[in-house]
Amino acid sequence: MALIIILVLIVIAVFLLIGLYNSLVQLRVRADSAWSDIDIQLKRRHDLIPNIVETVKGYAAHEKGTFENIAKWRSAAMGATAPEDRAQAENQLTGALRQLFAVAEAYPELKANTQFTQLTQTLQEVEDALQNARRYYNAVVRDYNTRIQTFPGNMFASMFGFQPRQFFELSAPAEREVPQVKF
Repeated sequence: MALIIILVLIVIAVFLLIGLYNSLVQLRVRADSAWSDIDIQLKRRHDLIPNIVETVKGYAAHEKGTFENIAKWRSAAMGATAPEDRAQAENQLTGALRQLFAVAEAYPELKANTQFTQLTQTLQEVEDALQNARRYYNAVVRDYNTRIQTFPGNMFASMFGFQPRQFFELSAPAEREVPQVKF
């Protein structure tokens, strides 16, 4: 009788371990998938930026520094691979884009240009999708990190090599400020 109870407890423990391991793997895969969604939206964003810059260049040729910053941060964002590096470069690119749109505000004829209007609407749609993808990624990373840092998941996570993920977040308070453009 005692042997049967011990065997039942061992079987239950094995199934709990299998369930815990599978839930960790599932969260890791969801985090990878969520990161891929962010990557897709960033690619769409990177493809739109040169068109917007070229459209604005025709109206504001003297804003060379703004255009150079956008090109620099776009290249850095496209070349970054780690989530932390990618987040930092994307945040810099976002700041440069804000500056570009602040420049565009000074040119009413540019704001009336249909190509510019369509490009900015498309970019806004991409930014909205990107914001949703970032939120989802951060939610999955939160669940994943919580699971690997709480008991009993922390014991098995370290045994099987599950590592915490970084959130996609702003890295500096200055990135939250509205850019100032002066002529």
